[in-house]
Amino acid sequence: MSDETPLAGDLLVRIGAIMFLVGAAATLATVAPLFLGTDPLPSAFYGVCMLMGAGFLVAAAGVIRSVVAQRRQMAAASPPSAPSAT
Repeated sequence: MSDETPLAGDLLVRIGAIMFLVGAAATLATVAPLFLGTDPLPSAFYGVCMLMGAGFLVAAAGVIRSVVAQRRQMAAASPPSAPSAT
């Protein structure tokens, strides 16, 4: 286990990665009968294939959320700049 504290979007990235992998496996299982010459899988598998795209979007949202949180943290940590007199 890591001692790092999880960032704002880490959970979304993990969930998105799992959804993507499930969708990718379903896509492979759906395409395999085309090459093997067997009967196609039920149409429910085609719906599960959509998890690949949805998982990518969820992971991307997690990355964006992490970036926004890091920028807020950096802005809060940096001292405000003094106005320059010209």
